[in-house]
Amino acid sequence: MSEVLSPFSPSALASLPKKTFRRRPRYTRADNVPEVGRDEQGQMPSVRDYHSINTVPSQVRVPKKIATPIKVEGKVWFANERTWVSYLNIAVLIGTLSLALFNASKDQIARNFAYTYAAISVGVLIYGYVVYQRRITMIRKRDPGHFDQIIGPIIISALLFCAVLANFVIRVKELHRKEVPIPGMTYFFSSQ
Repeated sequence: MSEVLSPFSPSALASLPKKTFRRRPRYTRADNVPEVGRDEQGQMPSVRDYHSINTVPSQVRVPKKIATPIKVEGKVWFANERTWVSYLNIAVLIGTLSLALFNASKDQIARNFAYTYAAISVGVLIYGYVVYQRRITMIRKRDPGHFDQIIGPIIISALLFCAVLANFVIRVKELHRKEVPIPGMTYFFSSQ
């Protein structure tokens, strides 16, 4: 019937090139629904629902799996980029501190600390890039996993704290060795 109502002849349609257009597959959400077929009655198999609020888990039918694309909002992408820019900002600030300390220093101790701050800056830069790429991959795959990174900022803060504390302790010991009076230090070194 469709050949009768078609404005094109079957021979003209058959002479067209057979070009198949395939779209890139869209990412779908990873779920835990098993791949199962229908039983002999045409029903989906039933499984126990252990998340139900009843005392005895009820029997529920396995839902039919339908692959539907999940839309990711723009704010998710922008939040990831904003986090990357924040890590870049911290790395540039620490790198600037390192460069200023290196250029203003005349002794080897200050230059060593400039190298330490530069290494921390490069470490922050690499860590921020790795986190950015990991999150981009998770967003593209529609992965429902955790996006938070708790250990990284703590390690960065601890490294900066240790570097500043070591700088302070070394400077105070150097001034104490040279017998330069330091206000308030009589409380700490009164036994000598």
